[in-house]
Amino acid sequence: MAAKTPASEVRMSAHKPVEKTLPMEGLRTFRGLKIFSGNANRPLAEGICKYLGVPLGKAHVGRFADGEINVQIEENVRGADCYLIQPTCRPTNENLMELLILIDALRRASAGRITAVIPYFGYARADRKTAPRVPISSKLVANLVVTAGAQRVITMDLHAAQIQGFFDIPVDHLYAAPILLDYVKRKNLKNLVVVSPDVGGTERARAFAKRLNAQLVIIDKRRPRPNEASVYNIIGDVRGKACFILDDMIDTGGTLVKVAEKIRENGATKVYAACVHGVLSGAAHDLIAKSSLEEMILTDSIPVHALAGGKLKVLSISPLLGEAIARNHQGKSISALFV
Repeated sequence: MAAKTPASEVRMSAHKPVEKTLPMEGLRTFRGLKIFSGNANRPLAEGICKYLGVPLGKAHVGRFADGEINVQIEENVRGADCYLIQPTCRPTNENLMELLILIDALRRASAGRITAVIPYFGYARADRKTAPRVPISSKLVANLVVTAGAQRVITMDLHAAQIQGFFDIPVDHLYAAPILLDYVKRKNLKNLVVVSPDVGGTERARAFAKRLNAQLVIIDKRRPRPNEASVYNIIGDVRGKACFILDDMIDTGGTLVKVAEKIRENGATKVYAACVHGVLSGAAHDLIAKSSLEEMILTDSIPVHALAGGKLKVLSISPLLGEAIARNHQGKSISALFV
């Protein structure tokens, strides 16, 4: 059979996130540490490498002429401690397959240890059966990552914390809260309240409010169908307050915009929002641009293009992930990062 002809490699567009560098513990050297990236978020991988002061590993991740993924690790990894940066964001299935094939390539190249760094874990919303005869897709994806050969996972702000238990390998579950908190504190907002857009996010919002010495407001909403929500009640006082809506992700933006409008109608002076993962599907950019939000704060766990009427602010998580990788590589505790 004739060999397939490799097609040109697909790359995601670069962006320039706002970042705050975490202090490194003196000058550190990393022997045997190698970091690789698929095409999902190469700028983030480059930011992590810059923080650590190590080069990005050489790997070809392209496509054959028929669309199949073509991977080759282009340097020696035998016995090395390898970290693979690959969020499973849109196109989800493409990026997931890249992750699995890269893991397999590293395993067959005799890598000493393989850690999958998945800043955004796709299929996380399918974490339980919500109706008869539906899959638990996040468990399936966890099984695939383990079967491919990953020995550890580093991830961030899972949609459901119990997903950690879906993996039969160690999982380091990080939170972007320190980066978001630092940014909000520097804004010096008066009469601030933190808003949870649903009951499920109350714990996250409460912890955030505690660190800002702010009050907590909870939105009572219903989801008649996926990606659609109706706001019923606001639990708490927002009149005359600067409100900060906190969530783990924004997808279509419809729910967030409705929450912001409802808060405005109830007397809020300003409304800000922060989400760790900017999925931004469909008309999300237009909805945010036309909304009553003052600013939409995201991280670069997923590549974000600065549209939405200039309302988007992107903060980099590369220092946080870089610090987790450094401590994990050196066998140090990373519990201080689980905040």
